Amino acid sequence: MAEIAFQTQYRDEFIAAFEERRSLLSSVCVNEAVIKGNVATFLVAGSGGASAVTRGVNGLIPSRADDNTQLTATLAEWHDLVRKTGFNVFASQGNQRVIMQQTTMAVINRKIDADIIAQLDQATIDTGTTATASLAMVGKAKAALGYAEVPTEEADNVFGIVTPGFMAYLMQTKEFASKDYVDMIMFSGATRKMLRWYGVNWIEHPNLTGAQTANEKCYLFHRNAIGHAVDKNGLQTPVGYDQEQDYSWARASVYMGSKLLQNTGIVQMIHDGSAFTLS
Repeated sequence: MAEIAFQTQYRDEFIAAFEERRSLLSSVCVNEAVIKGNVATFLVAGSGGASAVTRGVNGLIPSRADDNTQLTATLAEWHDLVRKTGFNVFASQGNQRVIMQQTTMAVINRKIDADIIAQLDQATIDTGTTATASLAMVGKAKAALGYAEVPTEEADNVFGIVTPGFMAYLMQTKEFASKDYVDMIMFSGATRKMLRWYGVNWIEHPNLTGAQTANEKCYLFHRNAIGHAVDKNGLQTPVGYDQEQDYSWARASVYMGSKLLQNTGIVQMIHDGSAFTLS
């Protein structure tokens, strides 16, 4: 006869799996809250690079037209639906209904970022040959924006979206991390989602194109270069229970679309992040 009978203890509160759960990029775009329709049109207006003129020989000032460019973001519907039977909810560890609600929103938020990243990937100006992150690379990208007459002095509107590998190299750059160069002590305190340095708001994103390869696509851009349209009134996160079939469900749905508005306002920093690939 056994002298002991071990008991297995199951923790009732669940532990969230590691995955990106919120949108990091929806706040860095020109946002349009679409109420009705399947397209959102953004107007990019300017002088078209016109130069001042003097009066003509007839004594009149020559007139010109403004450059009005309309760009359209086409909205598409995106959903995530999870369903579990009453028995699975009853028999499984943790609050399965709460898990369903949280995971559906995580899926939709990742899709929002993926939609914006797909438009950033359409930009054609880059820093050239792939290299590891450095002050020189950032300076080259910011200079490209400056030469394109992008208002880089607007610190609230200029963003750097980079991979964890890119950020790791920056943290080893004295001009970025040393208190001799910056007011914020980078190695002190909790991890921040956004850091301001060199007049740029830096956001670390794990899901950029080419992440953990020698061809990571990181970005330096102005907010007015990318548009994002979403039907905020139509954002749905319903939950329910089917009494006849005895199952619970949770669904998250969003109607959205993104659009590259000004190619000259985005610079791809082609980064070599292969050193951070772990088995």
